[in-house]
Amino acid sequence: MIEDTITKDVIIIGGGAAGFFTAINIATQRPDLSIAILERGKEVLTKVRISGGGRCNVTHAEFDPKELSKNYPRGEKELLGPFHTFMTGDTIAWFEDRGVTLKIEEDGRMFPVTDSSKTIIDCFLNEARRLKIDVLKNHIVQDIAFAKAKYELKTSQSKYLTKHLVVATGSNPKIWKLLEKKGHTITPAVPSLFTFNNKDKRIKNLMGLATEVSVTVQGETLTSEGPLLITHWGMSGPAILKLSAWGARKLNARNYDFKIKVNWLVHLTGEDTLKLLIDLKNSFPKQSPYTYAQLGLPKRLWQNLLVASLINEKEKWADINKKQLQKLSNELTEGVFHINGKSTFKEEFVTAGGVDLKEINFKTFESKVCKELYLAGEVLNIDAITGGFNFQNAWTGGFLIAQAIANK
Repeated sequence: MIEDTITKDVIIIGGGAAGFFTAINIATQRPDLSIAILERGKEVLTKVRISGGGRCNVTHAEFDPKELSKNYPRGEKELLGPFHTFMTGDTIAWFEDRGVTLKIEEDGRMFPVTDSSKTIIDCFLNEARRLKIDVLKNHIVQDIAFAKAKYELKTSQSKYLTKHLVVATGSNPKIWKLLEKKGHTITPAVPSLFTFNNKDKRIKNLMGLATEVSVTVQGETLTSEGPLLITHWGMSGPAILKLSAWGARKLNARNYDFKIKVNWLVHLTGEDTLKLLIDLKNSFPKQSPYTYAQLGLPKRLWQNLLVASLINEKEKWADINKKQLQKLSNELTEGVFHINGKSTFKEEFVTAGGVDLKEINFKTFESKVCKELYLAGEVLNIDAITGGFNFQNAWTGGFLIAQAIANK
């Protein structure tokens, strides 16, 4: 049974990273405002809990706004201005002020020194308690109406009235539909950050092997560099995940059936590689190519590529003809792999899609369609490659929304 209407100064739909960060920052600047977070589930901050394998990848150690924005396939141009106001250094200081110290790992990802997402969750919950923010679980928003300069919300539990409404629900199709009814344009969601399915003999039995590569999707202007990780279902690692993010829509349109070209030597061309192979043939004529891995490759991968080049274990370098060397050079620098399907990246499922970015004022993250409606995080058509960037978008949007509401 729905109770009488409850009035709040600010209502935030979504009890995730963006929702909590927005609420805490508003309450810090304006303790006089009554604030409620409405969460549809029985738990809050669930994505924070599983992020980074349970360690919570809070942000990334990139301190230049322009360079930081380059990690967003959707949102690069729009986030550049906001990052000049609040970005990595501000995030580090924000958590530091609340007793949470972050550390930088070799690849630039930043985690709490405790290596536990519980540290971040506890920080948010303690701050929400201290600032008297109402955190209401099991509140499914069923309708959003606007009357007399206020938003009326009907949930599965109650009715609410508020002047300032913040939507921080991530990629929730039901909320997108409600926003569409309010006049917003929604870009349909497609998966982003996924791994590539491939059962090719050349990577068979190499599970767990990681090496630096450059990868190109054939027929598209999609290319990526970085570590490639071979898994039991195919290929993963930063090089593949970057491709999946930048190519989210194009690869979806191909129904995840496409070909990639892998250069296992990253920057070497086929011509350069052929010269190096001829040098090896001349320098070690009596040695089997299988004895030692060459050109910096892991031994098992090197041996698999020798097999693919029709070089058998009985042959010495001296026995290998020009055609075989050319074939090996091609395998090393232009190996073509047929991808047929995808898997999600662990439990951190990210989508490309959401509210059209042209309909948002990025100085405040306020809707241009509905006054006093603000949107933060992945409810917008913004997503990033892996490495803490999606959270940084949530922190930046939440901070600017809080600033805008606090100054009203």
